[in-house]
Amino acid sequence: MPESLAERIDALLPQTQCRKCGYQGCKPYAEAISQGQADINQCPPGGEQGIKKLADLLGVAAKQLDPDFGVERPRLVAVINEADCIGCTKCIPPCPTDAILGASKHMHTVIAQQCTVCELCVAPCPVNCITMEISPLPAWNQDDAEQARQRFQAKNQRLARLEAEKIERLNRQKQLLAKLNKPKT
Repeated sequence: MPESLAERIDALLPQTQCRKCGYQGCKPYAEAISQGQADINQCPPGGEQGIKKLADLLGVAAKQLDPDFGVERPRLVAVINEADCIGCTKCIPPCPTDAILGASKHMHTVIAQQCTVCELCVAPCPVNCITMEISPLPAWNQDDAEQARQRFQAKNQRLARLEAEKIERLNRQKQLLAKLNKPKT
């Protein structure tokens, strides 16, 4: 089955899931572009090269990155000042690729190779111990994007499975309570 236009657009995006484009991730942004609801120049992580790839795919002229959505930057990485980390775990849920390791009341750390620099972990941190620093890794490339997509999908599948298990558990508890509370005849 041939890929849809949205899927081909999504394949060109950096898969940082940063939401800087104004959408909830790369796939919703790709869908909006394919439907003419978003422009090709709203992805700061994709930058000039990403805009050019999208323009080539769509047969339109490339344009400058819209500064309302951010600026193109060198590859960065989130860094947690471990001495200041209080182990609140508030940075873990927003990370789209599970790049943050830690447990409640223990320090956290970022797996640099998995960090997409979405910056979604920064705002929830109550002690402001997360900063973005220049990464020692090479520039973000298509392999990085594919790995980020796979980690993002794996996280979403895991969360969906956990939610389904929770609902199933609650339903079993309701059924048990109903049996226990059923009047005896």
